[in-house]
Amino acid sequence: MLDRKGTLGTAVLNALPATTLAAALAAAAALPTAANAETYRINEGDSVIGTPFYVKTDAEHTLLDIGRFYGSGYDEMKQANPSVDMWVPGDNQDVLVPDFHVLPDAPRDGLVMNLAEKRLYYYHSPTEVEVFSVGIGREGWETPVGTYSVIEKIKDPTWTPPASIRREYEKRGETLPAVVPAGPDNPLGAYAMRLSNPSYLIHGTNKPWGVGMPVSSGCTRMYPEDIEALFPKVKTGTQVRIVDQPYKVGWRGDQLFLEVNLLDGQSAASPQAVIPSKYANAGDVTVDWNEVRRTLQDNSGLPRLVGVRQGAESWHRLDSVF
Repeated sequence: MLDRKGTLGTAVLNALPATTLAAALAAAAALPTAANAETYRINEGDSVIGTPFYVKTDAEHTLLDIGRFYGSGYDEMKQANPSVDMWVPGDNQDVLVPDFHVLPDAPRDGLVMNLAEKRLYYYHSPTEVEVFSVGIGREGWETPVGTYSVIEKIKDPTWTPPASIRREYEKRGETLPAVVPAGPDNPLGAYAMRLSNPSYLIHGTNKPWGVGMPVSSGCTRMYPEDIEALFPKVKTGTQVRIVDQPYKVGWRGDQLFLEVNLLDGQSAASPQAVIPSKYANAGDVTVDWNEVRRTLQDNSGLPRLVGVRQGAESWHRLDSVF
């Protein structure tokens, strides 16, 4: 059986046959909702994990189906495949699965969420991490940046809509009950973790296609299979750091990568503002400023090679992947 982000995800760089993708997705739909998130091992001195790869589409599945199967959300699939229709990708099209990330600039401990990329990182240790796509707060209801902790874990939570949410529904002509019981109509899904800012939860969802988008009222949504896998691993008291880093820079060996995650319409910073001075001014580091500019312009959400330590082998631009 294919696991979602294991053998298939890291070993295959060439396009998969459409029949392989169809079979894998069909098998996943028939399986219990238990995630097989890969644990990435981080080499000493490195800040880049994963390997991007292509799959072939088929006529039966949307880009969101493919993204969910491989643990990617809406926005990151759209960023990585700007010329592919999200809902009708067509048959036999190459689709890039963006299983490739620069780690956020934050302590490698507990849970770290980067709002700009809509991803949650769970560190088993400073050298082991799992990555999950998440949905975050929409404009006017932003998920707050800060350092928190998990204060409560709830299986089969009920939902008590706050007055602000009830008013919003009433404007649409809908009436919410005072308490929504656990079950398929509960927007919190089957699992929830309350933060030390108690108005905010990390929880599942009954609308999984909102994962990877800024659509919530401030809480963090996860795919049902992802929260099911994460829930038993996270202990009460685990620290949760929420950051907003649209530019991430990190090393893999002697190669320096830049990852850019800007909102639609958001202006990019200057190349010099994006590359930290400790790299830009280092005597033993060469930065390709033209590649930095291209990365900012493309805003693909994928790490791009922008520099190298002097004395290292010449870098490759990974044209075969991107």
